Amino acid sequence: MSKQAIGILETRGLTALVQGVDAMLKAANVQLSSPMKGVGSALVSAVVSGDVAAVKAAIDAGADAATRHGDVISAHVIARPHDDTETVLPSIPATKPSSK
Repeated sequence: MSKQAIGILETRGLTALVQGVDAMLKAANVQLSSPMKGVGSALVSAVVSGDVAAVKAAIDAGADAATRHGDVISAHVIARPHDDTETVLPSIPATKPSSK
């Protein structure tokens, strides 16, 4: 895994997750590493990656924002994840450049 840390935010309800992801991406230099994923019972999650301090700041901001709009189930940072961790995380497919 090329990133130094990953952060996972799980909420009950899509609105809370969207607010949380927006706050995470605005708060620190992190990238959305996987699409928002539904797990059932209204639980949804998203994964961001970047360096450890940025991911920690992003998860803190995202959890705070999501709490104002719904329930935060989990907000967790994994520093220096093992390379095999990437196999269990869904990845965002590479986007093709627009042909405008």
